[in-house]
Amino acid sequence: MTNRPDAPDTPTAPVTAAELPGLRRRTAAVLVASQILGGLGVPIGIALAPVLATEVSGSEALSGLAPTASVTGTALLSLPLAALMTSRGRRPGLVLAYLIGALGAGLVVLATVVESFPLLLLGMAAFGAGSSANLQARFAAADLVEPERRGRAISTVVWATTIGSVLGPNIAAPVGHVFADTAIPENAGPFFFAAAIFLLAAVVVGALLRPDPLLTARAMTSQADESPADRSLRAGLAAVRASAMARLALVTVAFSHTAMVSIMVMTPVDLGRHGAGLQLIGLVISGHIAGMYAFSPVMGWLSDRFGRLAVIGLAVGLFSGAALLAGTAGPDHGRTAAGLFLLGLGWSAGLVAGSALLTDSVPQPARAAVQGLSDLAMNTAAGIGGAAAGVIVARASYGWLNAVAACLLLPMAALALRRALARTTTSSAPAVSDATGASAPPAVSDAPTTDVRDLRD
Repeated sequence: MTNRPDAPDTPTAPVTAAELPGLRRRTAAVLVASQILGGLGVPIGIALAPVLATEVSGSEALSGLAPTASVTGTALLSLPLAALMTSRGRRPGLVLAYLIGALGAGLVVLATVVESFPLLLLGMAAFGAGSSANLQARFAAADLVEPERRGRAISTVVWATTIGSVLGPNIAAPVGHVFADTAIPENAGPFFFAAAIFLLAAVVVGALLRPDPLLTARAMTSQADESPADRSLRAGLAAVRASAMARLALVTVAFSHTAMVSIMVMTPVDLGRHGAGLQLIGLVISGHIAGMYAFSPVMGWLSDRFGRLAVIGLAVGLFSGAALLAGTAGPDHGRTAAGLFLLGLGWSAGLVAGSALLTDSVPQPARAAVQGLSDLAMNTAAGIGGAAAGVIVARASYGWLNAVAACLLLPMAALALRRALARTTTSSAPAVSDATGASAPPAVSDAPTTDVRDLRD
């Protein structure tokens, strides 16, 4: 494979069949490594942002603005990063995202030293780029794999987050102690560590993610008449409008993330109201995180084996069970823990199946743009849901919050059922003879998929 000097990541010759398996393994290894590093950095912000916001602002009422700023930053950066990846490939986009995340972590440290709350919010918004990189990595894992293994490829990268998510919060305190006798407050010290981790992730991706998986996939499948306009954000929107399955995938990812975030952020509050201590709350949240990440390979296998629609249906069932258990638990902490574990499993099923279906459902040139739109939608919706969750609990109850979150599943379930019924109808339709008298099957989307029945409109 040779490369042009002016575009070093763009293959000028297709990857051969002999080269492709090795390239897939190398790409997956780099993405898993970067995901572990990113997973170490991001949870630090989740755990400490409210604490720093309270210390810097002097008000607990403003503590929620710091994590909200991070979610907002993740959403706002989704489209610019997608545009960069669309034009230049995955590697520049991921590297830039990690660098912005490192800059944000540095600004958070500076904000705590100078006690500037606006600077803290700006830093947390930039810190959200680390989450953007982690989210986009799952799509990069699917660029080069066969359609029938796409769900497993995505789930492997999602699973890698487990390592960092478990270790990150646990090393925050020891890292903070290192800064005990310095000008940097102990609670801000872990953000200095997060900045270093993000920089290391940027170096790993920049040095090792070669050739670029998206550009390589594009070179292998591009058509002679393809133009840059086919890869624009406008083309991405058009691709979503043209595909019912893409719309279902967007709804699945966005609503799964929103339902999960809405319930998760208020569970510690409800547990505290019923007498749970910090240790028990930590165990419940750890079980929830295990459900989110540790079982994602199972969801990927199920998605590839039984189809995306079946796993989306499973996600609806898991979310419903989670809302029922957690919403009616009251002082039964074991029941709450079981509900949060199911909540994590539902999120995993929805994210993996929805992400795979989204990649399946749109033409290759528009995929990066559509994937950026997906991350924008999921983070925007989750930000609104997280903010609304506190209002619902304050004005009604935690039980009502779970009921409202369960209602978010209705559009997702309705769309999935409609597509499943349409698939069944199309599958049972008789073949239509063409002009030559040969029997032709019903038309299907030209997007690759494990089960082409999943893509019929």
